[in-house]
Amino acid sequence: MRAAGIASPRTDAELLAAHVLAVPRGRLLLIDSFDLGQRSEFDSLIAARARRIPLQHLIGSVAFGRIDLQVGPGVFVPRPETEQLVEWALSVLGPGSPVVVDFCSGTGAIALSIADARPDARVIAVEQDPSALPWLRRNVASVSPAVQVVEADVTAPSTLASLDGTVDMLLCNPPYVPDATPVPVEVHADPRVAVFGGADGLDVIRPVAARAGALLKPGGWLGLEHDESHAAKVAAIITATGAFDQVVGQDDLAGRPRFTIARHA
Repeated sequence: MRAAGIASPRTDAELLAAHVLAVPRGRLLLIDSFDLGQRSEFDSLIAARARRIPLQHLIGSVAFGRIDLQVGPGVFVPRPETEQLVEWALSVLGPGSPVVVDFCSGTGAIALSIADARPDARVIAVEQDPSALPWLRRNVASVSPAVQVVEADVTAPSTLASLDGTVDMLLCNPPYVPDATPVPVEVHADPRVAVFGGADGLDVIRPVAARAGALLKPGGWLGLEHDESHAAKVAAIITATGAFDQVVGQDDLAGRPRFTIARHA
């Protein structure tokens, strides 16, 4: 795997071994060896990972905060940095059965994390991609069936129009990589529509900001993930809607400008 360019070959090997043995990674030291069937399965998984098949696809799941999500071909694998967006959201989300909308939901990582932490919230997950929707519905069924799944285009002005002016929080991890940007091999296993956001990476962010201005109630919050090169542009897009009185950038744990937070006026 190291020879194939895998960034974390030992970690990946340990996670694949734990998967084969059906134990937590921390218990591998307590197990002496594979049996023959397990060794064969492990060898096959190692060979697949060396072909740069995403680790999460081989395992079939990914940990995201406190929950586990099923993943595979056809759906974007959520990244750890998005957990920061959820942490921020939970820190500011008020009491009293808030309404939370998750645009570009994919696996449902954001929506289901909010629902897990705040069972009093009404959470709506919006996704359009027909390849991602079965994964979203599967995760909702296994993690939090109360989450409402809506099949819709987040860039359409009519999406969730019946909720205009009533939403407490809108969260979104949209496709935001500019089309010509080189990406790691594994990223090509994610659906293109979930990764690339047009020539400048902002094709989805622009209409989402406008839609947020209509959906949110006064004092409601928008939390948006974006490319590290987009901080100033995203702030300008949100400000230009005229709907927000606070627009603030936030860094991820690596110190990169990754999120923009805005409060509806």
